[in-house]
Amino acid sequence: MKKVALLATALAMVTGSAFAADMPVKALKALPAPAFEPWDIAFGGAIMSDYIFRGITQSNHKPSVAAYFEPRYNVNKDLQLYAGVSAESISFPNRAAAEVDIYGGIRPTFGAFAFDIGVWGYLYPGGTCQYGAPFDTAGNPLSAECATNFLLNGNVMKKDVSFFEVYGKVLYTINDNWAVGVNEYYTPSFLNSGAWGDYVSITAKYTAPSTVFGSSGVGMYVSGEFGRQFLGTSDSFYGTGFAAPGFGGPYPNGIKYADYNTWNIGIGFTYKVFTLDLRYSDTDLSKANCNAFTSDYTAGFNGSFSNINPTGVGSNWCGAAGIAKLSFDLTAMTNLK
Repeated sequence: MKKVALLATALAMVTGSAFAADMPVKALKALPAPAFEPWDIAFGGAIMSDYIFRGITQSNHKPSVAAYFEPRYNVNKDLQLYAGVSAESISFPNRAAAEVDIYGGIRPTFGAFAFDIGVWGYLYPGGTCQYGAPFDTAGNPLSAECATNFLLNGNVMKKDVSFFEVYGKVLYTINDNWAVGVNEYYTPSFLNSGAWGDYVSITAKYTAPSTVFGSSGVGMYVSGEFGRQFLGTSDSFYGTGFAAPGFGGPYPNGIKYADYNTWNIGIGFTYKVFTLDLRYSDTDLSKANCNAFTSDYTAGFNGSFSNINPTGVGSNWCGAAGIAKLSFDLTAMTNLK
């Protein structure tokens, strides 16, 4: 009888389980998708051993600090609108207080192609005109400030060198490791000199696999850029009143700035919101043409003559430079939620 009872109990359990499997089960309710939040804010800062812009130091090869703040609006996952403000410490011949940038644009994405189109304004408040004469080389009158202030090496610079550029960039992501890009920036008056400027460059970046340093969380990349800066003719403020020995001139109504190539290559290490970038930068500008373009207040006479630089004063602001930059970058939606 005990065996019969045990057998009956086992059959009941099996049968009950089979019936339960056949019974309809109420589906679990799917969790709602997170709400789309279109607004975001990016911000960050940096300290660098040298502030290099298109191959030319903006800080007299001295350390510089920078910061930025950029609100963003994501229309959808493939279109972002943005505006921002940034500031960098500089050392210009007119002794401007800082560089303050105001910019804005759109960033549409089409598959592996990411575009960036916008306008960038470079503002240099607090400058003082440096000329040392009441008239420029074309005989145009200058302000009392321009006449009173001068640089010892004979270079000149306007009080206000603010300008703006329109730009277009495209980045093509090949895979998780490789990306290449093309950039172009145009201004009708570079550094308010009267000379138009057009900068075109190509970029490439290799991002190492996230496991390159094991589970440390440290990432690594290698990137580089090759660009060419095309430049027009300045106004008479930067004209030359006499010719350089063995060169053309004079050019009292303005000088045709020399076009130049610039390139940089570097390696970067990332950890959470921090990036350490170590980079080499250079140009093919001669010391003479560099001096004519930058009005370097530290330049001295070294026999660097060219048709647009008749004084023989040469500048090293456009030569080879190494830059170490430590920065942090955050977005509100990613880092502050």
